[in-house]
Amino acid sequence: MENKLRRMDSTSTLDDSDDDPLSGMANLFDVAMVFALALMVALVARLKVGDLLTQDEVTMVKNPGKSDMEIIVKKGQEISRYKASEKTQGSGKGRRVGTAFELENGQIIYVPE
Repeated sequence: MENKLRRMDSTSTLDDSDDDPLSGMANLFDVAMVFALALMVALVARLKVGDLLTQDEVTMVKNPGKSDMEIIVKKGQEISRYKASEKTQGSGKGRRVGTAFELENGQIIYVPE
């Protein structure tokens, strides 16, 4: 009976993972977690939410020029939201008459064209 040992050819292996049908699920879970993390990072970068978390003063304009335009201002720990309304919207024809610049000290200077 000792001669009846199991023989293996060079292409086969005795590996326990071949018998486990769920061995590939761990790799799929890892891939899904990396994909989810990359999606969250892309979303934060696209919405520029990272600026709200890191900087002291941030101003963001959401939906500029539309009826549901919103201005979000963060100063320190306080976040304020200003929504456009019928009273605050301007209408009519006009032309550009100059440009405003904000200096490093916070002062705003108007320069006519």
